[in-house]
This record gives sequence, structure tokens and C-alpha cells, in this order.
Amino acid sequence: MLTPVDPERLALYASPWPTFLIMSSYLVFVLKLGPKLMEERKALNLRTFIKYYNIGQIIYNVTIIYYGAKFLFFMDTYDLKCIKPLPLAHKHKDYERWMTNLYAINKLIDLSETVVFVLRKKNKQISFLHVFHHVVMAGTCYFIITLNGHGGILFPFCLINALVHAIMYTYYYLSSMNETLQKNIWWKKYITIIQLLQFGVIMVIFLRMTMDPNCSTPPFTNYVVGIVIPSFIILFINFFYKSYILSDKKRVKLPQDPPN
Repeated sequence: MLTPVDPERLALYASPWPTFLIMSSYLVFVLKLGPKLMEERKALNLRTFIKYYNIGQIIYNVTIIYYGAKFLFFMDTYDLKCIKPLPLAHKHKDYERWMTNLYAINKLIDLSETVVFVLRKKNKQISFLHVFHHVVMAGTCYFIITLNGHGGILFPFCLINALVHAIMYTYYYLSSMNETLQKNIWWKKYITIIQLLQFGVIMVIFLRMTMDPNCSTPPFTNYVVGIVIPSFIILFINFFYKSYILSDKKRVKLPQDPPN
């Protein structure tokens, strides 16, 4: 069992087993069991659920943005030149834990999107990028909270990601209203560009901090950011290239929506 940096954790992250069971069940269902169960069944009409799910995600991510920005810029918390988790006795430590858990739980909620794809028989949208992105974002929360602690260098990264998701779910909500509107949303491809920009900003912030001899970060966090973010950049560039740059004759059939 790993020794946690902060012993006060949600029961969900008190051990690796809840995360392991959730992620295992997710992968088995979306890759094997779900498509098999739906093979001889009619696709479910989940338009109403999707509409309200997108509204809920917009509200959820805007909440993270509001309280996260308040915590990061308007409270006596981090030194922005070297962002580290607050000491356990800090007066705002519970706030930091709350914000971290709020973000981490949403990464588990995000898994339901793939389940919806399965139930609607949209199997082509269950791409490697989609599954890999969801597994990494949700599956590593236990290790990050355990080995990095709540908040710290990952806090501004999560805040940027929440902003991108608020934009993305606004697009999803508009496109879920009707198919005509979906085809006429001209800024769809720019969502992927915004996603790539976020990864670039995260890498710049991360490299600046790790190159500062007076700013040390946990080794595990360095590995996660140093490996995962470049992987995302490569996969999202590949998605953008195949979806928006290749000619119509050479274009590979990919999900209509930007990956989330």
C-alpha cells in the first residue's frame, strides 16, 4: 500500500481498489460486454439524457473554474512561481482538498459518455484516443492524490482543463439540439485546437517549474505530466490531421465530435 502525502482522503481514494474496480468495469463494458449486449438490440434514444448531461457538465465545470480561480488568485494560497500542495495545517487546506476531489470525481463521471456511445451503438466513436484519454484522466487520480497530494502543481492544469471542457460541453449541448445545428457549428474544429493549446500551456508551465532549481515537484507527478501530456499532444494532432486536414477522398471516418 502506498504511503499517502495527505492522510485525509475521500473513501473513494483511500485505497486503489475502488479506482481499479471502476476502471476494470469500464473497460470490460465499453470494449467487450456492452457492444455484445447491444449487438442484437435497437440503439437507445438518449437525446434528452445527453442534453441534460451536457448542461450538468457545463455547470459543473464552470463551478470548478469559479471556485478554482478564486482559490488560485484571490486567496492566500500558492506561490505562483512554484506551486506546491498546501501544508496540512494551512487554513485553506480543506478548500484545496474539496477542489481537488471535485475535479477528480468529474473525471469518473466523464466515463459515462462512453457508456452512452455503447447504448446508442455509436461504436465508431469509441476510438483509442477517447478511451485512452478517459482511462488516464480518471484512472490516475488515486495515484496523483496519494503521491502528489491535493492541489499543487496540477491545480492550475485542472483549472485550464475545466475551462476547455466548459467550452466543449457547450458545443456538445448545441449539437445535441438537432442534426442541422450540429452541421452548422463552424467552430467545431477549433475545439481540438483549444485542447492542443491547453496541453502546450500546461507543458510550458510544467517545464518552467521543473527547470527552477528552487522548485521541486514529486517524481511521480513529473512522470505523469512528462509522459501523458506529450502522448495527448501526439494523439490529438493525429485526430485533427485526419479529421480536418486530409482531403475528403483520403479522410478516415472518425467521430463527428471532438474527442473529450
